[in-house]
Amino acid sequence: MSKSLVVAIDGPSGSGKSSTSRGVADRLSLDYLDTGAIYRAMTWALLERGVDLHDPAAIVAAAEGIRLTSGTDPSNPTIHVDGTDVAEPIRSDEVTGSVSLVAAVPRVRELLVDLQREAIGGSSGIVVEGRDIGSTVAPDAPVKIYLVADPAARAARRAAETGSPDAAATELALARRDEIDSTRSTSPLVRSEGAVVVDGTFLTLEEVIEAIVGIVDAAR
Repeated sequence: MSKSLVVAIDGPSGSGKSSTSRGVADRLSLDYLDTGAIYRAMTWALLERGVDLHDPAAIVAAAEGIRLTSGTDPSNPTIHVDGTDVAEPIRSDEVTGSVSLVAAVPRVRELLVDLQREAIGGSSGIVVEGRDIGSTVAPDAPVKIYLVADPAARAARRAAETGSPDAAATELALARRDEIDSTRSTSPLVRSEGAVVVDGTFLTLEEVIEAIVGIVDAAR
């Protein structure tokens, strides 16, 4: 493997990025970085501090002093806020419903993109998942994937993950998240130039992983 290998996997919520990215990293013996968890951790930290998430200035003032640390082991991904393990609480409904507000603040994105680039730069090979990896965080990545699935499939997967009995409500929530992420002024969710679209609607997780591993192998 090239020491500069970066596999950028972008896509909307519920498309299967996390499971797929971890699987690809494991198959190829690469590091793994979940940038969504980083934004969730920042959101959790701001909520814990009682910051008004509708006040960008207050968000920035607090975010400047928050220390995030993300592990890169695909078999045991970790995320800490000021030394505290927050892997579980960042998956709460409150964080899920608030993370787009935090992610839309340009200064927050600057801080967290710098953190992500540090992790990428310190790795000999890494799979990075998010929404702006191929377009902003690592635009020179030799492999770029845009992972998609139709809205119903995404909603069913997310409802199964969260235990929600209402797939329709989950689909609506995902649509709102997509709207915010794709229309924000800074680093919106887009298919980056050169990204290969992988549609996982009718594929198993293993089939999606296999497809992406094939794309990586072909690019080497």
